[in-house]
Amino acid sequence: MGIPVFLRRFVQKLLNRSSSLVGLEQVSRYRLAKAFFQLRLTVLLHIRDGLLMAIGIACAGFGLEGFLLPNAFIDGGVTGISLLVAKISGQPLSLLIVLINIPFILIGLRQIGPSFAIRSILAIAGLALALETIPFPVITSDKLLVATFGGFFLGAGIGMAIRGGAVLDGTEVLAIYLSRRTGLTVGDVILMFNILIFSVAAYLMSIEIALYAILTYLAASRTVDFVVEGVEEYVGVTIVSSHYEEIRLMIVNKMRRGVTVFGGLRGHGKRGELQHTEILYIVITRLEIARLKNEIQLIDPNAFLSTVIVRDIRGGKVKKRPMAGH
Repeated sequence: MGIPVFLRRFVQKLLNRSSSLVGLEQVSRYRLAKAFFQLRLTVLLHIRDGLLMAIGIACAGFGLEGFLLPNAFIDGGVTGISLLVAKISGQPLSLLIVLINIPFILIGLRQIGPSFAIRSILAIAGLALALETIPFPVITSDKLLVATFGGFFLGAGIGMAIRGGAVLDGTEVLAIYLSRRTGLTVGDVILMFNILIFSVAAYLMSIEIALYAILTYLAASRTVDFVVEGVEEYVGVTIVSSHYEEIRLMIVNKMRRGVTVFGGLRGHGKRGELQHTEILYIVITRLEIARLKNEIQLIDPNAFLSTVIVRDIRGGKVKKRPMAGH
């Protein structure tokens, strides 16, 4: 249906008036303020990412120089390859970390993007520079402490770099690339890659070093997960119930949480007929799961619940700390 002539003329007059000097000044001020806000936010985000990368470089350097390298320990991933080659060849670790990571960064450039590649180059170069210039103290020679805390600080550094949008170890980049080319998952690729590294370490060095390398890798990988995903673990809960309104009010008023309601169809029944229903979705901390289930049990014992782990959340009204009172 066309726009009426009188309405078209009215809109045209408004557009003509908006092109006056005052209108242009107002528009330009708005655009300038918006551009300034976006620029300020961008600068702050870059500063935050830079600080995270710097902290990551310091932690990883301390883990390598303070624990792993002086005791001839290795880790998994590209860092493990660098430590292994440094031990065998006597070449400086800083140089090997840069050289061995280059192919993985090139893969990341194509698979993820130039911003990621540039940040990763800066982070890896920063780590190499830190290893060459900062005199990290050797903390201990106890093998168990070296494997545990060397892996912890190395993992903390890698995790901080990931939160800053970069990597200090290109293993995951390779895993993403191969998972897209094969039927393997990212976890499968990383596991096979590290098994190969540990097998080579057992053959060239000793089985004992390979076993400690596995322990170091486990400590590092768990720390990476902890740093990247955060302390709290959130759970997404999907609820299907004929008493959805009572459950919704309980979540909002009693648990003081936000809830999303969307329409759906149920296909169960004796004849398999479709039935309209409302579906509730809520994100809470894992400490609140038991309370939610108990409250729903009181309202509708036959309610259907499905829970999944939520790795990261942004926005909304999910509280950062669970409620103390029940």
